[in-house]
Amino acid sequence: MSISESVLDALLKRSPHLRPQLYFKSSLTALSHAMEDQVLASSGQPLIIASFQRERFYRQESHRYLRIAALTPQVYVLAAPETDFMNRSEEYETVAFDPSDQLSQEWHLVVIGQQYSACLVCRERTSLPSAAAAETTMDQTRRFEGVWTFDRQVSYHAAEILLDRILTYRPELAEKIAAAKTEILLPQPAKLEVDPDPFAQRLVTHLQAGQYKLLKAYRSIATQERKERLVNSITTAMRQSLNTDDIFRVAVDELGKAMQVCRCIIYRCKDTDTSAKIAYEYRRDKRIASLVDQDWPLRDNPMFQAVAQQQTSVAIRDAIPAGIANTSTDPQFDLSPLKPVLKRASIRSWLMVPVVNQGRLLGMVELHHCQKEPHPWTDEERSLVESVASQLGVAILQAESYANLEDLNEQLEALERTRSNLIAITGHELRTPLSTIQVCLESLASEPDMPTELRQVMLSTALSDAERMRKLVQDFLTLSRLESGRVEWHLEPLALQECVDLALSSLRTRELDGPLPKIETNVSGELPLVKADGEWLVEVLAKLLDNACKFTESTGEVMIEAHQNGGKMLEVTIADTGRGIEPNRLEVVFDRFYQEEGALRRTAGGTGLGLAICRQIILALGGQIWAESGGRDQGSQFHFTLPLAQETAIAPAKAKGSRS
Repeated sequence: MSISESVLDALLKRSPHLRPQLYFKSSLTALSHAMEDQVLASSGQPLIIASFQRERFYRQESHRYLRIAALTPQVYVLAAPETDFMNRSEEYETVAFDPSDQLSQEWHLVVIGQQYSACLVCRERTSLPSAAAAETTMDQTRRFEGVWTFDRQVSYHAAEILLDRILTYRPELAEKIAAAKTEILLPQPAKLEVDPDPFAQRLVTHLQAGQYKLLKAYRSIATQERKERLVNSITTAMRQSLNTDDIFRVAVDELGKAMQVCRCIIYRCKDTDTSAKIAYEYRRDKRIASLVDQDWPLRDNPMFQAVAQQQTSVAIRDAIPAGIANTSTDPQFDLSPLKPVLKRASIRSWLMVPVVNQGRLLGMVELHHCQKEPHPWTDEERSLVESVASQLGVAILQAESYANLEDLNEQLEALERTRSNLIAITGHELRTPLSTIQVCLESLASEPDMPTELRQVMLSTALSDAERMRKLVQDFLTLSRLESGRVEWHLEPLALQECVDLALSSLRTRELDGPLPKIETNVSGELPLVKADGEWLVEVLAKLLDNACKFTESTGEVMIEAHQNGGKMLEVTIADTGRGIEPNRLEVVFDRFYQEEGALRRTAGGTGLGLAICRQIILALGGQIWAESGGRDQGSQFHFTLPLAQETAIAPAKAKGSRS
């Protein structure tokens, strides 16, 4: 059900002498409240009809209509429902009209009593294309056209139109509406001399209250503008640099000037720090003592402890006289231990605001007033400093993120170098044996009459290079398993000497490729057992021994030693008299694909994965691995540690200085 005719149009037809006027929303609010106050201040049982356009507008005034309904039963409230507004007969009558009804565009209030009457009938004007868009405009700029009058006859006409509209939506109220027309509208007494003074007084009071609210709003807007201007200026200055030193220097200077304080300091700190070194300070007057480069007490400062724990600002109006002052949250701080600091810094009024980001304390902003009269910190001042502190927290996080990004870029560059090395090494290590295998197989296939001796050489060469390729692929797979954590470790007490023997036996097969250097072991059979995975420990020993032999001439020497390192670790050393390592490369030799001579110009084969595999294994077993060398041609020593087994069983004894 929807009625397209406007109540205002219907009223103007009945009273053609009326001339609609333009009203702003604030004016209608003042008029409506004054009319309602007139009812509350009068006696009798008047007729009240109010139309609120939307349910949300009615909600703002519902408490007033509960008071009015206590005075008279003839109260009708109309609104387009949005949540739970509906037709009800409770304290007063509510009428839920169709949102498409013209009532949704109008604002009505009709009051008719025995000695007074007033009528407000208006229709909202909008230049926007839709009602939904109109709701986005500022509330105080909404405009209405209509009629407001004390004329009793006009009020009667408006009441009759609205009562008929109510009857359309709520026919069950026919009897009550008929009674209202009979008792209130039909008796039309002679023109009454209405005293407008009480109404005018209430209207003036309402307008004065509105003016006070407006001035308060203007002050709030001015404060907010000042706050935003300061925060924006500081933020703009801070964004010009991602260096925390520059950020703090700009912030402390701008904030100190804007707040007109005697001193402003900003420092980095954590909630567990005992003190902080002051590096950033603003002083209004150079005669005020400087705190730069001084250790600022934190652990002994109850203010700091409260701020760090609660992560909220704390203000003290007067810190010097008694050493005890109340804050806005009303705890008491015993500042007596800080009296020397307060006296030296001349702090009379103190504001401390934390710099927090994601629940982590990053620093502190402090404002000091040093004049004789204490300074009362206002909520606006605290809010302003808190906003700046919040921006500081974001700026610090951005600066740290930038630093982390630089580290990430370095890691990406290292990863790119690794990728390049991988391509170069695998290309070389795969292409060379593949070429050899292809030549050997083509020769065997194309020359069936090849002598047996030469055929055997071809087969041996192809098998050797195939084994070389197999080891390359195996190393890739091994390192991948170790780095991805897909290895199942089987830790058990082991005798180191047995693992060394197994590694040496696998190494002796290399003698087919050429003579090995002299290998001497100095591993006592009385050493305590280690807790390790035997298969992987033998792998480490074999690779380190293979590496030592690879870079040591056959006339050189390789030594294997072991001794107890401290109380719970066993240290193993594999030393050689070979090529040696430059001191600045002792760490990078454990990187993946590292080659001492470069990827494509080395005399020794290999992928550069052996030491990387050793490091992954030793770290997984709970030990450490490192290298030592005096430099080029000075030999090298590789050390690694292993945890001792809890068992104290002694391995079978064996001769101490065996050779192979």
